[in-house]
Amino acid sequence: MTAIWTDEQWAELERAACSPCKVDIRHFNRGAKLPHGLNVGHVAAAMNEFIDFISYIGLQLRAKNLSRLESMLMPANLSSMVGEFIGAAIPRHCPTIVRNQYHNGHPDLIPAGMFPRDAVQYAQEGVEIKASRYLKGWQGHNAEDAFLMVFCFDASRPVDRSKGIEPKPFRFLMATAAKLEKSDWTFAGRSETSRRTITAAVNNSGYKKMMSNWIYKASDLSQRQIDLVIRDEDA
Repeated sequence: MTAIWTDEQWAELERAACSPCKVDIRHFNRGAKLPHGLNVGHVAAAMNEFIDFISYIGLQLRAKNLSRLESMLMPANLSSMVGEFIGAAIPRHCPTIVRNQYHNGHPDLIPAGMFPRDAVQYAQEGVEIKASRYLKGWQGHNAEDAFLMVFCFDASRPVDRSKGIEPKPFRFLMATAAKLEKSDWTFAGRSETSRRTITAAVNNSGYKKMMSNWIYKASDLSQRQIDLVIRDEDA
């Protein structure tokens, strides 16, 4: 049976969900291999900066009886916001890497001072940032060599109330990264009637590279869950 809440009850649950927990440095892999002077401390600081941001915005919205961003934005838009924020935050903590100033340039982050005006349309040096609600199925528009960093998270959705799902605080589940090659991507097909943009997805060889170089795992994210993701890709 789908749970039903009054508006007052729902507002209180939404208010309680405005207090996400920060990531703990104890749950980071200090042996993770990261390029261009980047380390797990920089990544942790950027992730916690996002936690501060979404908590503050959530509380301000609730004070005006408005929905949190997680309960308002389409899932893809929230994922994009998480990735964009992290991409902007990392250079504030790591002086050897900067945001790529080229519009829609690849990758998102590049080594400081390597390119004129810190802008390049395409380069293999740097870090591409993505955020996802899922522990697999990470996609991009191009299958190419890149050092990819993915931030997996759990958050509310706009449809949760209609499905009887309580509001929940945003939290990061995992962060992982690896240098991927074109062979680590597979283009996803689409039906003749679909209007979805054709994308490439990280395949099993890519997952294994990224899972072996994990950066952060939530304390309740078990290795069994990770192993099931990889085995499912083998099926």
